[in-house]
Amino acid sequence: MSLLDVAFYSFVVVALIQVVYYGVLFGSFSFKKKEPSKPQSVPISILICAKNEAKNLKQFLPSIIEQDYYNFEIVLINDASTDKTLEVMEHYSEKHNNIKIVNVRNNETFWANKKYALTLGIKAAQHDHLLFTDADCKPISKQWISEMASHFTNKKTIVLGYGAYHKIPKSFLNKLIRYETLLTAIQYFSFAKLNMPYMGVGRNLAYHRDEFYKTNGFIKHIKIRSGDDDLFINEAANSKNTTICYTDISFTSSIPKKSFKEWFRQKRRHVSTANNYKFKHKALLALFYISQILFWLLLIITFTLQIYWELAIAILVIRLLIQYLSIGFSAKKLNEIDILYLLPLLEIFLIGFQLTIFITNIISKPKYWK
Repeated sequence: MSLLDVAFYSFVVVALIQVVYYGVLFGSFSFKKKEPSKPQSVPISILICAKNEAKNLKQFLPSIIEQDYYNFEIVLINDASTDKTLEVMEHYSEKHNNIKIVNVRNNETFWANKKYALTLGIKAAQHDHLLFTDADCKPISKQWISEMASHFTNKKTIVLGYGAYHKIPKSFLNKLIRYETLLTAIQYFSFAKLNMPYMGVGRNLAYHRDEFYKTNGFIKHIKIRSGDDDLFINEAANSKNTTICYTDISFTSSIPKKSFKEWFRQKRRHVSTANNYKFKHKALLALFYISQILFWLLLIITFTLQIYWELAIAILVIRLLIQYLSIGFSAKKLNEIDILYLLPLLEIFLIGFQLTIFITNIISKPKYWK
């Protein structure tokens, strides 16, 4: 067997791996119908950890306050802010008796550690069912709390939600950010559907306080300053206690980064945190990304050297069709359908972006929090 044959057969194997991921693994979420939820009557504590977020709190906190839910409190955690964040919190707490403020000051042991601030907030919360979001997030509807709360049961004590980003017309960066967010959501929703939950996003995440204490909070990764959401879920979630919520009235929407530099810094933190996932999760995610890179690389080699190029075109069409169907059905569920027409370009660009982040993180460690 010649090297050219090896290259082509390698391309076939990699394409098959991609088809399995998009068609089978991701299909467990993409091709499943939405399951109706049952209204629950559980008191909810909403936790928002804010560091220098005065402007965003003024803009988005009213959307939390105005939620249509029978019994909820808002725990505002001021994480040693140096702007007017605390003043804004106090302004709203004077007007609403369901707002509680936890004012965190820096100390030598937990300097600039969001997990320490969140721990104090969780301990101060009045209710056992906790719902997390960020200061720059806005619920899509007034039923956000009720929809997320409806997925709690006696057995399901962790609820993974979707945190979208605002749409910016005619912005390629915005579409790239939203594509990466969509793909990440497809992955963690699909793995949860397959009873292998591995992460959630702090922009829209809920769990019972008992889950926090079962893992001794963030203690196992307290020195890793990021990962208060995904690392916690990676440790606490399992096939029995985790469920997902993806009805459109349960979404939150956040302000996306406005420049590639800002987004690059943000994703560096996220990628470095993922290195601390459980091995099986890292292996499955790594296989997907490696197979993505190899698919396009081997495709270029096949076309350049004209190795069974007719078959290569057929394989490319099949793979793209399955990818479009898988991502398309998910995009429809998560209201991101407008990014589909740029799908191949966004995929290739994101592969290069992530590879650059990986190499950069090897050279130097990223900074954390704010």
